Amino acid sequence: MIDDMNADQVESVRRLAPAPGLPGQMMAADAYTSDEVLAWERRHLFAGTWTCLGRLDDLLPTPAEGRRTSQRALRVGDVSTLLVQDGETLRMFANTCRHRGHELLPEGEASHRRTVQCPYHAWTYAPSGELVGAPGFREDDTFDFAEHALVELPVREWEGWVFGHALHPLGDVDVPSFEAHLGALAGLVSPYAPGSLVLADRHTYEVAANWKVIAENYHECYHCPLIHPELCQVSPPTSGENYELPGAWVGGSMDLREGMSTMSMDGALAATPLPGVDPTRVEYLHLLPNLLVSAHPDYVMTHRMVPLSPGRTWVECSWLVAPPADGSAPSARGAVEFWDVTNKQDWGACESVQRGLASPHFRPGPFAPNEDAVMQVVAMIGQAYRTGRLEA
Repeated sequence: MIDDMNADQVESVRRLAPAPGLPGQMMAADAYTSDEVLAWERRHLFAGTWTCLGRLDDLLPTPAEGRRTSQRALRVGDVSTLLVQDGETLRMFANTCRHRGHELLPEGEASHRRTVQCPYHAWTYAPSGELVGAPGFREDDTFDFAEHALVELPVREWEGWVFGHALHPLGDVDVPSFEAHLGALAGLVSPYAPGSLVLADRHTYEVAANWKVIAENYHECYHCPLIHPELCQVSPPTSGENYELPGAWVGGSMDLREGMSTMSMDGALAATPLPGVDPTRVEYLHLLPNLLVSAHPDYVMTHRMVPLSPGRTWVECSWLVAPPADGSAPSARGAVEFWDVTNKQDWGACESVQRGLASPHFRPGPFAPNEDAVMQVVAMIGQAYRTGRLEA
């Protein structure tokens, strides 16, 4: 297990946790502004949980003709990892050579090599992680190649998204079940078949707010009448209900107004309707820590959050639609326009909250009765602060 944080750091995070049960108010400002808290979260809530790394089609380049292997280095929380796809097999390894620790690939870079080779001393690994080449050691009878395989980490693909757990090696008893992590969320998402959908558009934003402020904002429409006039035209802000079902997620649904077909500026469909889904509602689901799935009658929109600092978060917003039957380029223009406006309204509110949290006069305020999903998020994160891990 990786855990090199000292007892004082761990205790400072634990003190921020609200009492067990649904909290009545926000957490203290340090939960949103402290470098120490974010370092703990990167280790335990991002590296130490099933974190969404992105869409498989985006993460791994299409192998060159005649080749079957793709690789990409990426950071999961505070742990550098190497994603490797060999044919249909997807694996993830610690991005560190078993010789002297050199990175196997620089973060963000990709490769089509059939093998994984360290650029420092050419130690070479098979796509399965076994050491197959170590210059100068082949003639050493005391050297056991099998003892120097790459450290393999748990990784799963679900509905086109890749999820990695970078804190514990594959097979470690401390790795939670991915199925338990998803829980009942899988049944709510499956009718939309996002694994069969294609990317219509993508926007990225850098928001000057803590990732939890963004998540909390996502889970309530208490603010909608004041800052989302376009949204309120197509969906009543008091509609819908929140779920209390198994899994490491929080969410609920909202209704579309009568005569509205989807969330767009005029309520008109932005893409081909998705078969078998309720045409009158939108699902708002947060698979912790970092994937927000908003499922509409004609498209699935996601927000993937990556914390950059206590007061800054990178957000990737993607719109997924059914592949056009005529082979044309996929589009969700009406939805993209609507949500870009709505996103920016939310970002402005979140950034104002973050500035307010920095005030010496801030004290945690009470949650309104219709902020019950926010209470659930704070309760789950608070539980993780107490126990050291996110629990389904």
